[in-house]
Amino acid sequence: MKLEGKRALVTGGTDGIGLALARELRARGVAVMVCGRTPERLESARAEGLEAVAADLATDTGRDTIVNAVHNWPIDLLVNNAGMGAAYDIGALIDLSDVDRAIALNLTAPIHLVARLIGVLRARPEAMIVNVTSGLAIAPNARSPVYCATKAGLRSFTQSLRAQLADSHVKVLEALPPVVDTAMTADNPHRKMSPEACAREIAEAIAAGRSEAHVGMVKLLNGVHNVAPAIARHVMLRY
Repeated sequence: MKLEGKRALVTGGTDGIGLALARELRARGVAVMVCGRTPERLESARAEGLEAVAADLATDTGRDTIVNAVHNWPIDLLVNNAGMGAAYDIGALIDLSDVDRAIALNLTAPIHLVARLIGVLRARPEAMIVNVTSGLAIAPNARSPVYCATKAGLRSFTQSLRAQLADSHVKVLEALPPVVDTAMTADNPHRKMSPEACAREIAEAIAAGRSEAHVGMVKLLNGVHNVAPAIARHVMLRY
């Protein structure tokens, strides 16, 4: 995909992987719109020259807001990146409202945005949907079952969506990051990839028109899973 001159929406684009990817795409000649919930981060994004829309994609109102914004600012590239974790430890008190919010943001929101924006994308000469899942969509760990389930669900959705759009000019890319150094992974003790390095690999996959981007150590995980899925699951459940 030729990036220069394109327009992109990056959800969750005011921090972490989303912000790094927004900056990387802008550096490659893309006009970028981001959405988020924190006023200070939104204002900072605008100061960098990004379009920024306040929208909570875990809610119907937030999805309406971003869909309306896109209809006034047509995009060639939809990047479903926004996501969150939710504690689900059966030995402790579980906040089911957080669980419901994680499912809404990680899985429901991308499905809704694709359905509601596919007409905009079909109208562009060249377009792509990028769904950011995780290496945990390949094999889950034990510490974040809700997050793993939503990312596995998004991976399945992405694969089916790609098949439905195979004969169209709208391409579908799944980006699978490893553990990345963001606010969400602050308590994760494992080695982390920088958001900037992660964003570069995703942007390169977009430009190359690939269907999957196994980022960083996910390349190794995917290789092991292809050869011995039971071993990959065993290792990751203890990761």
